Amino acid sequence: MPSILSVSQLNKYISLKLGGDLKLKSITVRGEISEFSVHYKSGHAYFKLKDDTSVLKGVMFARSASRLAFTPEAGMSVLCSGSIQVYEPNGEYQIIATELTPVGVGEKFLRLNAIKEKLEKQGVFSLDKKKKLPTLPKKIAVVTSLNGAALQDVLNILKRRFPVGEVDVFPAQVQGEQAHLTIEHALKRADLSGSDVIILTRGGGANEDLMPFNTEEVVLAVSACKTPVITAVGHETDTTLVDYASDYRAPTPSAAAEVCAPTLDTLLGANELMRERLERAMRFCVTSKNDELKALQTRLNSASPAESVKRLQQQLDAKDERLKLVYKAQLSRYNANLEKLDSKLLALSPYKVLERGYAIALKQGLAVTQRSQVETDDELEIRFYDFTLKTKVLDIKEDKER
Repeated sequence: MPSILSVSQLNKYISLKLGGDLKLKSITVRGEISEFSVHYKSGHAYFKLKDDTSVLKGVMFARSASRLAFTPEAGMSVLCSGSIQVYEPNGEYQIIATELTPVGVGEKFLRLNAIKEKLEKQGVFSLDKKKKLPTLPKKIAVVTSLNGAALQDVLNILKRRFPVGEVDVFPAQVQGEQAHLTIEHALKRADLSGSDVIILTRGGGANEDLMPFNTEEVVLAVSACKTPVITAVGHETDTTLVDYASDYRAPTPSAAAEVCAPTLDTLLGANELMRERLERAMRFCVTSKNDELKALQTRLNSASPAESVKRLQQQLDAKDERLKLVYKAQLSRYNANLEKLDSKLLALSPYKVLERGYAIALKQGLAVTQRSQVETDDELEIRFYDFTLKTKVLDIKEDKER
C-alpha cells in the first residue's frame, strides 16, 4: 500500500527534490515580463515571465532589485538568472531572480543608464542649475551640422521672425564615432562667443544616430556652458541625455528657433511691459523723494528754536501743574493731621473735665494738686465750667485715708 502524505509533506518533498537539482540552482530563463511590481515596504519585486504558451512566477528580493540598471516594464523581453524554488504554502514553484538583463538592448542600454545614473548623482541634471533664457537675444549661436536640414529650419525661422538678430553657426558632426568630440569642441567655442543663447540641434534619425548626444563628454559640455542652452535633438518623441542637462528642450529645430525669435506681438508686449515698469519706477522714485522731503521737513521743524521753546514751555506748564497738585495734596495732608492733633489736644484738656461738674483750684494761675502748695489764708481761684470764684483758705484738712 503506498504511503499517505499530507499536503505539506508533499510540498516539502517536492521542494527538496527541486532544491537538490544542481541545474535548477543556477538557471537563466528568457521571457517577456508581465505584471512587474515592487512592494512599497519590503522593496521586493514580484513579476511573471511568459512566452507564447506558459507563465513562470518570479520574485527578486530587495537587495538584488536595488542593483537593477534599468526599470523593468510589462512587455519587455529579458534574461532572468536565478534559482528555481518551491513556495511551499501555495505549492507553487517560482524563480528567485538575482539578475535581469534586457534582451535586444544589451550593453549599450545598460551603459546609457549607467551614464545617466552617474551624471544624476553629480547633479548635472539638477533643476537648480537651469538658467533663464533671454527674452530678446541679440546674438544666437547654433551648434549643428552644416549639411543637415536642422540648420536650414533654424535659419529660416530666425530670418522670418527675427531678422534683426545675429546668428553664428558652429559646425559639428552630429553622428559617427568622433561626433561627440566635435560637438564638445563646438559647444565650448559657442560658449566663448558672447552669444546670448546656444541652440544644439540635429534632425531625426535612428537611436544609433543619436548616440553622440548621450555621451558623457557632450552632456558635461552642455552643463558647463555659462550661456543658456536649448536642445532640439531628433524627433519630438526622442529624448537624449543632453535634454536633461540643457536649460530648455525644444521638440524640433524649428521650435528651438521660435523660442529664441520673439514675434512682433511679443516685442510689442515686451515694449509695453518695459514702459509700465518705467512708469512704476518713476512713480516709486517720486513717492520716495516726497517721503524723504517730508521726513526732512519734520526733522527741520523739530530742530528749530521756536519748536524748542514751545516744547520747553509745554514741559514747564506740565511741571507747574504737577507742582500745584503736589502742593494741594501736601496741604490737605497737613490740615488733616492738624485736625487730628487738635482733636487729641481737646480730648486731653482739663477744661473738658469741667463740663462734667468738676472744678480746678488755681493759685497764682497754677493748678493746686498737692498739700504743700497751699497754706492757711492763701487766696485761690476756683474755676468751674462757665464761671470762677475767688476764695481764701480758712483751714486745711488732710485726708488720712490716702
